[in-house]
Amino acid sequence: MRMHEYETFDLEASTADAWTSFTERLSEVLAVMDDTGDLSIGMLLADAEGETPFVRFACDAARVLTLEAASNAQLTERYQLGVTSLDLMSRMGWHDPNVDGEHPTPCFWARFDQEDAAAAAALTVRTLRDVYGVQHPAFLAPDQLADVLTPRPQPMQGRTPFAAEDVIAYLADDRAHLDAMIAEELTQLFGHEPFRDADGDYAIRFGSTMVFVRSTPDAREVLVFSAVVHDVEGRSRAVEVLNDLNSEARYVRFQLVRDRVFVNMSVLAHPFVPAHLHQAISAVAQVADGVDDDLAAKLHGRTTFPNENPR
Repeated sequence: MRMHEYETFDLEASTADAWTSFTERLSEVLAVMDDTGDLSIGMLLADAEGETPFVRFACDAARVLTLEAASNAQLTERYQLGVTSLDLMSRMGWHDPNVDGEHPTPCFWARFDQEDAAAAAALTVRTLRDVYGVQHPAFLAPDQLADVLTPRPQPMQGRTPFAAEDVIAYLADDRAHLDAMIAEELTQLFGHEPFRDADGDYAIRFGSTMVFVRSTPDAREVLVFSAVVHDVEGRSRAVEVLNDLNSEARYVRFQLVRDRVFVNMSVLAHPFVPAHLHQAISAVAQVADGVDDDLAAKLHGRTTFPNENPR
């Protein structure tokens, strides 16, 4: 991967775009909910013991949306809300938990007419992001929104993980055609339409890091990359460390761009073979999520997402 292909990559802008997209999708879902089912969105953390932050939704026959958000009565010690966060919940419009009154519940709660689904979605996103500290929508674990957000495991096909159509070569007419094929593959691979930012990068969450997929303007290459360490101290030391890693790495390459370390892999896309994209994403994701903490410590930098979410 050439350095100029991502030296202007803006993780903050990409994350902001993802939240905007998520808010719009959630608003669409809330606008068509009925009284036959509920919806819950929480944090995707396999190591959590007990309840992690969540927001739940229900819609009654009168088309009134009721939102409930986790309170300290339900959250584990790790996710307890401090005074500042509790005050922010109140200022955003959440009602305090109560055992009596209009809506007895151990949760914070709020109500909206279904016509105001966009406002309900905006409150949800602000709560997840600013109160509960969710860094990116890809770190959320939904239930009925599985077709929008949650990766689904892919079944093995005989002696290979690839379906017959994934090893067929396809010729893209142009970049738009290649992007459409990439989006289709990511949707099939993860079970939901991928997040895409304003630069056209597809964002995928893996553990404590994010992997991005980008086509080149000439539609002959697909770039898979991840920013694994930020704010690196000492470029000379970093170059030495990355050179050692590159001498041992298979498929992927590490690069220092200003004060950030990227891991990347280039996939030839003329023709485009879905199985090659699958393998590239897996390779970059495994390396990025596996080395980011140790590499950040060694280079005195920081990972994309911290392990703890201070409140």
